[in-house]
Amino acid sequence: MRHISYCLLLILLAAAGLQAAEGKKKVVLVAGKDSHGRGEHEFRAGMMILAAALTANAPDVEAVTTFDGWPADNAIFDGAAAVVIYCDGGGGHPIRQQWPKMEELIKKGVGLGCMHYGVEIPKGEGGGDRFLSWIGGYYEDGFSINPHWSSDTKLEPGHPVARGVKSFNVRDEWYFNIRFPENKQGWTSILEGTPDDEARSGKTSWPRGPRPEITGKSGRSETLLWTVERPDGGRGFGFTGGHFHKNWANDDQRKLVLNAILWIAKVEVPENGVISKTPTPEEMDGNLKQGKRK
Repeated sequence: MRHISYCLLLILLAAAGLQAAEGKKKVVLVAGKDSHGRGEHEFRAGMMILAAALTANAPDVEAVTTFDGWPADNAIFDGAAAVVIYCDGGGGHPIRQQWPKMEELIKKGVGLGCMHYGVEIPKGEGGGDRFLSWIGGYYEDGFSINPHWSSDTKLEPGHPVARGVKSFNVRDEWYFNIRFPENKQGWTSILEGTPDDEARSGKTSWPRGPRPEITGKSGRSETLLWTVERPDGGRGFGFTGGHFHKNWANDDQRKLVLNAILWIAKVEVPENGVISKTPTPEEMDGNLKQGKRK
């Protein structure tokens, strides 16, 4: 009876994600609440694809997932090496209600990654100052832009996050003109693309363009994924893609983000990056929101 009770306790602890298995780095993947239609802002489904890939292909990582916004119990972050947030941001960013907890984790050297809308936060004391330090940049309303566009990408070959990743081209709501720190010590642009003039025009962004400070930079390469090594030893990354769920089936986009997750958790990125099998259509569609919109 005592043996059964002890086993039950271990199962409950594992289910709650309170501690990583011995020898593994714990990564907490926080997926935001539903917002857009089917196939867009699929935070839950996207995180499940990434978690499955980490579980199958990153033996030094234990991925713990939580859905529908910030978890009800902060105990899920106990022992975490890194936190990755994929959610709706701006004024409603779930992290804004949890500054004390996140600051506590940051002071412990926990890595932080934010993806897509999750990189947007109000400027200054609204969160922008923290994001400049914690993840090395943020989407600033009225400064940055969020059009739908595609471009061949280029990578920083010397950085571990780019290991094994080839240039790829997917259409997404790639944010750009991101607000980055003036002092870029420890900061690296990992993935870049060059928006065409239609993307810069603001015809597919919200609010609509044109904005001279965007259109006037025609031909400039823009950073789409970046990393930072903080002075406290912690690490962060920001990734502006991830609007369309279907793009997680792109092996190079998926590898790039998986590499970034390992890197902020201070797990050695393999020489050829995190190699994961391409999700089947059934795996891609299995956890999508219901609805008619494609």
